[in-house]
Amino acid sequence: MNAAKLVGIVLIVAGVLGLVYGSFSYTKDTEAVKLGPLELSVKQKETVNVPVWAGVGAIVVGAALLVLGGKKG
Repeated sequence: MNAAKLVGIVLIVAGVLGLVYGSFSYTKDTEAVKLGPLELSVKQKETVNVPVWAGVGAIVVGAALLVLGGKKG
C-alpha cells in the first residue's frame, strides 16, 4: 500500500466522522490573573463546527486518491 492510498483512507474516515458528528469541542486553559503567588485561571470550552462541504470534499478527495493513487503515468 503506497502513501497516496493511505492518505485516501484517512481522508475518507475523517470525512465520514465529520459528517456524522458535525462538530467537536475542546477545553482551553487561559491565565486570567497572576498576582505574586496568587494565580487565577479560566477554562473555556471551545466548539469547532465542521461544515458539511468539508466532510463531503474529504470523502471525494480520499476516494479519488484511492482510485488514482496506484496508477503511474
